[in-house]
Amino acid sequence: MCNDYERHISWAQYRDAMQAAELGIPTQQGADDLPRADDVRINDIAPVMRAAGNVVELAPMTFGFPPSGRGGPVFNFKSEGRRFANSNRCLIPASAFFEFTGKKYPKAKHRFTLRGAPFLAIAGIWREGRGTAPAFTMLTTAPGPDVEPYHPRQVVVLRPQDWAAWIYLTKSESELLRPLSQGSLEVETVREGRD
Repeated sequence: MCNDYERHISWAQYRDAMQAAELGIPTQQGADDLPRADDVRINDIAPVMRAAGNVVELAPMTFGFPPSGRGGPVFNFKSEGRRFANSNRCLIPASAFFEFTGKKYPKAKHRFTLRGAPFLAIAGIWREGRGTAPAFTMLTTAPGPDVEPYHPRQVVVLRPQDWAAWIYLTKSESELLRPLSQGSLEVETVREGRD
């Protein structure tokens, strides 16, 4: 599952996408709130987009909910059959997400981007931390045709026209939390794995 993503998004690209999606940005936020990262991994602090009054702010949070018992952090959360009206919804801005294939390390690393867009947003939910920073997790769904050859699940990638619908939940979960159609995502292998 997606436990690694990239954030190479300029402030101008972000600002333009937010204006096109008709989402307001806090006047005090700027490029420092969206730092570049080659790899964002579980337990890293990263900005997410969340509602803050009548604007959408970038808020730093930890990638992955703390474990509630045994096991590690919850970094992917299955979306099918769930309701999120009472959840804190967010978007995770990314220029790409990665999937890995193979049985031996290092595994092959595949980079997925949204065709025709400078960046994408992954649907997520967030929680307040218990004595720590707030944390977020990515929502997953069945794989679309672009991801299926690489993994049996995928993160939910939302197009900019659906960003406000997810943050404010103005469409049903079943309309939003599904894979994109074939050809929506471009994939390139950025590291060959061992056999």
